[in-house]
Amino acid sequence: MRVDIWSDVICPWCYVGKARFEKALDSFAHRDEVEVVYHSFELDPSSPRGQHESNLTMLSKKFGKSPAEALALDDQVGSLARAEGLGFDSGRPVGNTFDVHRVLHLGLDRGVQHALLGAVNEAYFAQARDVFDRDVLTEVAAGAGLDADEVGKVLDGEAYADEVRQDELQARQIGIGGVPFFVFDMALGASGAQPAELFASALSQAWERKS
Repeated sequence: MRVDIWSDVICPWCYVGKARFEKALDSFAHRDEVEVVYHSFELDPSSPRGQHESNLTMLSKKFGKSPAEALALDDQVGSLARAEGLGFDSGRPVGNTFDVHRVLHLGLDRGVQHALLGAVNEAYFAQARDVFDRDVLTEVAAGAGLDADEVGKVLDGEAYADEVRQDELQARQIGIGGVPFFVFDMALGASGAQPAELFASALSQAWERKS
């Protein structure tokens, strides 16, 4: 059985949803027979590549909030992340994620996508590291098992750009308007950072349907 997950690396709900899904998968009786593939989705594809701003500045502008209100808003999802045992730093930057998604596709090809996404999430959400910076992203990717020189070659060119765009096209075709979005065996869908119990139920339903 396969589970396809659309997410963006700057999406805190994706961060929480991933942890909850993995908790459900860990307790699933057939977990060793489940393939999980993460797909690209950009929350803000219009964000200029090579530029970024602070997360709290972005929230202040987007929702017309004061800095204190923006922090309180971010901490709503932060408290959910911490409840899942995740690190969460509201001081993280926000930038264009296209190149990060390209490197994640390299990770998929090299069999380390899950480790890489976990490492990027840890660096970004827990440590507020600038994963949009070439050197930082390369270091994180190398720590997750990728070859640093190969990561550099990807970032220097346009490798995996078509794969990112194909993921996003498929999301539009399916009707995905927000992330995280989970598709269980191309039959059942679940949107958002649902409780682990719901993910467990979806896994069971998809398995029974498949069987």
